[in-house]
Formats: sequence, C-alpha cells, structure tokens
Amino acid sequence: MPQFDVVVFGGGTAGVHVATEVARAGRTVAVVEAGLVGGECPYLACMPSKSLLQSAQRGETWEHAVARRDEVTGHLDDTAAAARLARGGVTLIRGTATVSEPGVVEVTPIAAAPEQVHDIRAGNLPDTAIASLGYTDLVIATGSEPVAPPIEGLADVPAWTSAEALTGPDLPRRLIVLGGGPVGCELAQIYAAFGSQVTLIEAEDHVLPGEAKFAGELLADALRRTGVDVRLGSNAVKAETTDTGLALTLTDGSRIEADRVLLATGRRPRHGGLGLDKLGVEIEPGTALPVDASCRVLPTAAGRGRPENPIPVWAAGDVTGVAAYTHTAGYQARIVAANILGGEREADYRAIPRVVYTNPSVYAVGLSPAQAAASGIALDTAGFDLAETARATVQDDDRGRVELYADRDGDVLLGAAAVGLDADEWMSEVTLAVRAAVPLATLADVVHAFPTYGVAIEQPVRDLAARKLREA
Repeated sequence: MPQFDVVVFGGGTAGVHVATEVARAGRTVAVVEAGLVGGECPYLACMPSKSLLQSAQRGETWEHAVARRDEVTGHLDDTAAAARLARGGVTLIRGTATVSEPGVVEVTPIAAAPEQVHDIRAGNLPDTAIASLGYTDLVIATGSEPVAPPIEGLADVPAWTSAEALTGPDLPRRLIVLGGGPVGCELAQIYAAFGSQVTLIEAEDHVLPGEAKFAGELLADALRRTGVDVRLGSNAVKAETTDTGLALTLTDGSRIEADRVLLATGRRPRHGGLGLDKLGVEIEPGTALPVDASCRVLPTAAGRGRPENPIPVWAAGDVTGVAAYTHTAGYQARIVAANILGGEREADYRAIPRVVYTNPSVYAVGLSPAQAAASGIALDTAGFDLAETARATVQDDDRGRVELYADRDGDVLLGAAAVGLDADEWMSEVTLAVRAAVPLATLADVVHAFPTYGVAIEQPVRDLAARKLREA
C-alpha cells in the first residue's frame, strides 16, 4: 500500500495549494480528484464569468465573448494544471476516495492517461494498481455543489446551473435567473448585456441579501439599466413546460415565460461518501465541516463516543462553509499547509472581501449592518456618494456610494461596503484597515491620489474620527 505524508481529497484551489506547499517542503503528497484540476474557479465560475463581464463592457459580440471565455478557461483542459502538480512533486490520482479506517483511504480510480498519475519517489502508479493509500495527515478540500430550490416541476423544465451557463455556447432569447446573490446578479448582467430578455427573481426585498441595503438597491438599479427585469420579494413555486419553453409561477401570482431558467440559489458543502464517520465526524448532508481556528476538523457530537482519532484531519475551502470564495480557500489552505509543517497558525476571518464584479462593482468587507445587528454590535455609520468626487466627473460615471462602519465602543473600522466603478480595486485599503485594526485617527490622516475614487473614503473616515473625539 503506497504511504503518503499527506493525502488531499479534492484538487481545487485549496487542495492544490496545500499539496504544492507541503510537497515543496519535502513531504510526500497525493491529491485525489475526479474532476478538473484547479477546481471550478478557473473553468466553471470565477474566470469565465469575469471574462464574459469584461467582454460585455467592451461591447463585443456574443460569439467573440464565448471564444475569448473558452481561451481564458483553457477549453476546459486541465493538462497544464496537472503537469504543474507533477512538477511540484505531487502525486495526482484521478478518482474518488473514501476513508476506510483512520490512516487509510480507499481509492476508486477513473480512466486517465498513465502520465496523469505520478509518484516522484516510487515511479508511476498505474490506475488499476491503486486500491488504498496510507496517510499521516488528511486534508478535505472537496468544495461545494449547487442546490436546486424546492419548486414543483423544476426538474422537468430546461434549467442551467451556473457552471452550465458559463460553459455553453447558447444565448437564450428569454432567461429567468433564480437568486439575487453575487452569482445571480453577475449572470443576469452578462446575459442581458448580450441581448437576452432577463428576469431576475429574488425572494428578499433587495438583491445581495445580507449586505448593506444601499448596495442591493444601487446594484438593482444598474441591472435594470442593463435591461434586467428585477422581481423582488417573491418566490417561484411552480415550473411547467410550455409550447415555447417554460413558465414559472411566483408566490405573488405572476407568471413568467422563458426559454431557460438559471439556478443561482446557493451551494452547499460537498462531503458525501467520504467516510468521515470513520474519523468521528458525522454530519448531515449539506452542512459544513466543523473546523477550529487552525482549520483542523472537529469531531461531532455523534462521533464523540468513538475512540479518539489521533491522525490529524484538516479542511479548507467551501466545504468548511466559511466565506465561500476562492480567496478564502487559498487563505485557509495556507493555514493548513503551515500547520501540517509544524506551525501554529490560526485563521482570522474578520476581513474577507465579498465582491460582485458587475458594472458597477460591489465590494464589502467585515461586518455588514445586518450581521452587526444580529450579533448585538452597535455601529457608527458614515457614507459618501461617488458623485461628489472629481473622478466621477472625469470618468463621466457618478454611480455609487461608500459606507464605513466603525465600532461604536471602540476606535476602529469593523466593516465597509461600496458600489462603484472598479470598487473591487480601490476598496482594498479598507480591508487592510479592518484586518489590522488601524485607528480611525490614523486612517483620517491617509492621503489619496487625486483624482481617484479612493478619495471617497476620506470624508466618512474623518466623520467617524470626529465623532470619537467628541465622545472622548
């Protein structure tokens, strides 16, 4: 039985990063992956969506945008990514795995070319020879999967997941997007920009539920300007086929016809069939793997009656349910790799950016007003409209606003939100301010280049700092 220092379930962002970092330090590492090496982000999510958004902003044709998207995603060919793993000393096994007992995993291989499975110390491992692997540390990085909403008849109508919407060549004449979160808003704007008649349905009273209400309102207005019919405060309850496509009935009684429906109603952690119960981790399907600050998987109540598992099990990425973004997966992977190699790192999630790459873009970090209220934290809020900046005049684009949220009982920023052209770039300094707990007085003394949108941060910071001085 081949023995590895580390076995990683999943070859997405988190899994690849853990594997390469640990292998670089001289440990033997195997990654078990049945899909594309690199995960969904480079092929089915982040990269194709941003490519299409960029093409839409440049006014390209749909055909040209699709061709460019396919180039960006490497035509869904992960050969180069697999080769990078091999060059880094990582064994890639194309297949699925399950824990059979602590320290041992059983692997079910899938068809792969011999060169796609490498062991730099023992030579090539033929697929058919792999039955089980031994490990010292196990890393769960299996990501997440889309969730279909409970709508009567949905399984019988033409429907896309976000991955299907970002890989196919079709441009529907009429498209319904279910879900007004980041993915739904981006895809709605993409398809509307290229000529689809798009209806976006969100059950809450504004898009981007959970974020500051002004952000959802401004983004909804931007979507409407693109041609999206934004329907708020109503759920879809029934789907049915028609002679020309499909129809959805909403809770408010309205009926919407389309050629296809796009499901952007959320995702759930993927960990079914991994055999984690053998390690004292018994959780319901779709729930997140519980991890501590070091990203080590915690035993669950159902598994605590078993003998203690002395073999470390770690998790990173969407499977943990923590801020499910590619950059979070990379961050957690760095934590896991450092701890496997003997470090004592802990994750700090106070300043994980949340970005929607629409035009204008939306950027949020730290606590939102809703999160603060739910936690009983009092915030001081100050805002500034981008229309008042000189950059808006130069750019001839005055859409947007920034809001900063300070600790009413302290002297630091706890969160922020912004809507505006390239907000995903000029708001990064606020992420640093939240993460490093920079005092408001220091932030108020920061000088920004003129004319930039970053100047919009100055007045609300000064307002918050002045309030603290008056209270002192």
